[in-house]
Amino acid sequence: QVQLVESGGGLVQAGGSLELSCAASGTIFSINLMGWFRQAPGKERELVAFITRGGNTNYADSVRGRFTISRDSAKNTVYLQMNSLKPEDTAVYYCHIQVSSKTYWGQGTQVTVSS
Repeated sequence: QVQLVESGGGLVQAGGSLELSCAASGTIFSINLMGWFRQAPGKERELVAFITRGGNTNYADSVRGRFTISRDSAKNTVYLQMNSLKPEDTAVYYCHIQVSSKTYWGQGTQVTVSS
């Protein structure tokens, strides 16, 4: 069983920054992918960014250049540094990891960007 604990969400003004973190615990041998999704009210959940075990990253066009994903494999933790935040970044952010053939989701953390 794998548990994900997210932290770092909150309220910030446009142009500000936040850092999200997600720590995985439990029976974990090797995490392939770690990433972040988000879901705004009335919209579908969308990929924000992911990072592979080898450190390769990919970003949604809407956040590229503003967000940075990183991971600490020793701590089974993934981070999302969010800079130059915009009101349209307001959403619930979900951590997502892939362990072998299984995927796990965090409980979600609210990010609200005021204009």
